[in-house]
Amino acid sequence: MGWPFSRIGASGFSSYSTAKEVTHGIDGSGLTAIVTDMIGAKTVKEAILKEVPTAKVDVMELDLSSMTSIRNFASKFNSYGLSLNILIYNNWCAYGQSKLANILHANELARRLKVAPQREDGIDITANSVHPGGTRSTNIHIHNRLLTGLVKIVRLFGVEKILGLMAKNVQQGASTTCYVALHPQVSGINGKHFADNNLAEVYSHGRDVDLAKKLWDFSINLTK
Repeated sequence: MGWPFSRIGASGFSSYSTAKEVTHGIDGSGLTAIVTDMIGAKTVKEAILKEVPTAKVDVMELDLSSMTSIRNFASKFNSYGLSLNILIYNNWCAYGQSKLANILHANELARRLKVAPQREDGIDITANSVHPGGTRSTNIHIHNRLLTGLVKIVRLFGVEKILGLMAKNVQQGASTTCYVALHPQVSGINGKHFADNNLAEVYSHGRDVDLAKKLWDFSINLTK
């Protein structure tokens, strides 16, 4: 199903589009991606390998609240000698603030990439933020007390089926991330926000240049 009243955007896709549809015909082999996710990493790895036995998937320990853990993760990844082509950050802690921080960080990184000297290898690096939309059937609520409570309330009032029709399935929920990471339509686009596989506007806080710089400087000081 998908979101009601969904329409196809300028990209040719909508909230109904799935990850498979937005990446159709795109060869992502040879690309290295880091996806941070606190939930079900080993289960995801098993599912990927079951469907694509030749896929190379490694689960590494990373605690984003610990600088020691982050440094150990970075050191281990660097030891592999791989180029990092795609970085996807997911976090359910302090959800609203973390999403705003994602947007601000991407905007500031994009701004700095624009003013940075051209890379010697000629590769353009871009930074964009993504909102995947509400997704059902991920069981993410079992790891969060607040979400578990909301699910119980929904079931109590008997509107679970209605909400289920409004939410995306897993394939649709993954599509915008896959679209921004791999689709040639996004090549060269920098410092933008995407939702439902299309460019989207953000609230004023997400466009606050000074706040983005402040967050960047705070992060730099935190990681010294």
